[in-house]
Amino acid sequence: MANGIFNVPIPKNEPILAYEPGSPEKRAVKEKLDEMLSQKLDIPLYIGGKEIRTGNLGECRVPHNHQHILATYHKAGKKEVDMAIEAALEAREKWAKMSWEARASIFLKAADLLAGPWRATLNAATMLCQSKTIFQAEIDSACELIDFYRFNPYYMQQIYQQQPASSRSCWNYVEHRPLEGFIFAVTPFNFASIAGNLPTAPAMMGNVVLWKPASSAVYTAHFIMQLLKEAGLPDGVINLVAGSGAQVGDPVLDSPHLAGIHFTGSTATFQRMWKTVGNNIQKYHTYPRIVGETGGKDFVFVHNSADLEATATALIRGAFEYQGQKCSAASRAYIPKSLWPDLKEKLVSEAKKIKMGNPEDFTNFMCAVIDRAAYETITDYINYAKESAEAEFIVGGEYDDEKGYFIEPTIILTTNPKFKLMEEEIFGPVLTIYVYPDEKYEETLHLCDETSPYALTGSIFANDREAVVLATEILTHAAGNFYINDKPTGAVVGQQPFGGSRASGTNDKAGSLVNLLRWVSPRTIKENFVPPTDFSYPHMKEK
Repeated sequence: MANGIFNVPIPKNEPILAYEPGSPEKRAVKEKLDEMLSQKLDIPLYIGGKEIRTGNLGECRVPHNHQHILATYHKAGKKEVDMAIEAALEAREKWAKMSWEARASIFLKAADLLAGPWRATLNAATMLCQSKTIFQAEIDSACELIDFYRFNPYYMQQIYQQQPASSRSCWNYVEHRPLEGFIFAVTPFNFASIAGNLPTAPAMMGNVVLWKPASSAVYTAHFIMQLLKEAGLPDGVINLVAGSGAQVGDPVLDSPHLAGIHFTGSTATFQRMWKTVGNNIQKYHTYPRIVGETGGKDFVFVHNSADLEATATALIRGAFEYQGQKCSAASRAYIPKSLWPDLKEKLVSEAKKIKMGNPEDFTNFMCAVIDRAAYETITDYINYAKESAEAEFIVGGEYDDEKGYFIEPTIILTTNPKFKLMEEEIFGPVLTIYVYPDEKYEETLHLCDETSPYALTGSIFANDREAVVLATEILTHAAGNFYINDKPTGAVVGQQPFGGSRASGTNDKAGSLVNLLRWVSPRTIKENFVPPTDFSYPHMKEK
């Protein structure tokens, strides 16, 4: 045990590299892209530090060139899940007893490795596997993940420093124990930073983890696992078990050792998992902690005092960056009638400038959606709108899957504020707009609040402060992350802790102390220095 009280370095957000022509970072990532495209990896499961190959294979395909296979990966079944649970539980005691500063140092090292020699690798993997432009990869697989690995140890220290008061002759203190059992981390395809954070946040607090990445993002997960191994993560602390939801999830949720779920994905999947946990509740050794961030139907609400240029930019970026495949993407907008003619002209003009294609071409703003299932879901919504008398296409509406899963940036105007595309999550480059009478601003704010079951992100554009205040009040529960004169995307670790409520999740704010508190179970200890030696009390001396 070290004789010292240590302080984690005060974290600062990782600067975003520009990748300008001729820059060393552009050259490095271009070289890494060429290298990865020239190889075909064989990705194993990682269980107890060992590479496990089942022979039951899945493919990692490039979304913008779906004939190109980056890797094959081995899928886990019940046998491998049981092995992973056993490996995790075997590693648990030693990991939980490791000093917090030793655990912290592993992730601080991972941050510095990612900021330096691993940066091009993670960015290139994300560009190819998830079809992200270099900027979208840089803010995700580099900067945000680096921030998680620097800020979370700092928050961990703050949690351990929170101690109770003590009275005379006694000393009270609290230890924050890891949970009994293992954590099941289920990560989505769309953010490498989320994939890297969901298993490591509980692990940092002394827990052991089974990590199931999205099948369409196993390629990137593989490199994150390699990064953690190089940073010194002990065997068995995080076990990577790729595979189908049923083959992996069912045996995990059936285990009496399940202590928690850290999830990002669809609302329907999260609700099914929660229901399964409820049905199994009597078999668990402890009540599992359930933390989830799910869907969104994120809004941009515009007042007639809004700046036209800023509003148009926010709508274009918010709706179409990363092809709208962000749970925070702008998906519906409410525009006052007086601004609509000029705003419409601006949106059409800006949208026509968007260049779409391969992320290896740095001049592209958009790339392909993740896979065929997503492509078909999104185009079904577009086709629904094409057949509806309540919808008018302002921009886009076309799509092509011959080489890659490409969908044009699409803006749809509806006359029905309860139109299907105003209510349901699409998760693609489709923005639906409802134009409201200026005098019905307050009424339409209530409409916005009541239209969708989700409550993840939203924004208000207005220069009238009273209008901003009114929107902030009426939309109190409509968004866990609320923006004033900004797009509803782009939360930064340590600045805008992320999460929503209602059908959008448990709002346990990733990138904050709040999230880490979910992965510990406090034990209060009272040490009495002068314990009583007589059971009687003073009032007992007289009848």
